[in-house]
Amino acid sequence: MDHLHIGIMSGTSLDGVDIALTRFSEQPRRATLVGALCMPFSSSLRNDLLSLCQPGADEIRRAGLAAEQWARLAAEGVHRLLARHDVEATRISAIGSHGQTIRHHPESGFSVQIGAPALLAELCGIEVITDFRSRDLAAGGQGAPLVPAFHAWLLQDPAQSRALVNVGGFANLTLLGTDGRIRGFDSGPGNVLMDHWAQRHIGQPFDSNGDWARTGQVLPELLEQMLADTYFQRPAPKSTGREYFHEDWLQQHLSRRNAAPADVQATLLELTARTIADALASCGPLPAALHVCGGGAHNGLLLERLQALLGDCRVSTTAQLGVDPDWMEAMAFAWLAWRCQQRLSGNLPAVTGARGERILGAIYPA
Repeated sequence: MDHLHIGIMSGTSLDGVDIALTRFSEQPRRATLVGALCMPFSSSLRNDLLSLCQPGADEIRRAGLAAEQWARLAAEGVHRLLARHDVEATRISAIGSHGQTIRHHPESGFSVQIGAPALLAELCGIEVITDFRSRDLAAGGQGAPLVPAFHAWLLQDPAQSRALVNVGGFANLTLLGTDGRIRGFDSGPGNVLMDHWAQRHIGQPFDSNGDWARTGQVLPELLEQMLADTYFQRPAPKSTGREYFHEDWLQQHLSRRNAAPADVQATLLELTARTIADALASCGPLPAALHVCGGGAHNGLLLERLQALLGDCRVSTTAQLGVDPDWMEAMAFAWLAWRCQQRLSGNLPAVTGARGERILGAIYPA
């Protein structure tokens, strides 16, 4: 039986809300992207969400207002998407909403996502399932990454090992072994530092295709200094976010260093590539292939550097596997909603470190 679900994801890049209308079937096991769209954040909403990632005044009120704006934007996107594909809301089993992460502190047992799910359910007339991280955290896990479970369900192949990396604000790695073993963790920054630097120095939201980074040269001393951060040596399970890798972290490494902005950008790109490659190498023999999704899949220089660092491990995007790299994460949260409705586990204890499999999600009926 086919099931229509909507997945809503807005990540640490803070560029907008990704919405994916997805059809799932178990026999044969399949996830079909019916349609998708992105609702960009206004500059004011982006700034509000970004400010909530760090301590500040009047946080509770500001978070409540930002959550309401987020939900209204997401609901508008849901209605547009359904109208575009002539699908009635009554045909959607549920919306899986990740919300927007504003704090992630698994070492203290909590992770906060905002998104006003009750308002979203009211505006859409569709059941909303959200708060996917809390139950894993309650069971001693990191609450992240959650997408490897979807990767394994959809893409594990007993004939060949493969890895997937979602390069959004941060890089989330999944390794799928031929023996059925699944591993996953956050390798470190993805686009977050590169985007910040591009916004600051060239006035663009990101460095399209890595073209600006190509004009610079990697600064070996700066790169090694950043690679010495203890996060990169920490064993999995592990996850990270803007609480750790942020503007101040970068500025600490740049202090007393007079570097050309393009050289810094080239070095930040190399940091992302190196930490992904090093993370893969730390897990044993390299897989046959690495498939990239997320915004980083469009960065040609990043893909080139990954291929150069990984040698015989073939680097491509998840398009080669039949999954649009732009919508993988949103589809994953649609899948998590489907799993919750079936009362099936959504986490992988080997990935998050939880004490066992748990049903994830809080339900807001239509």
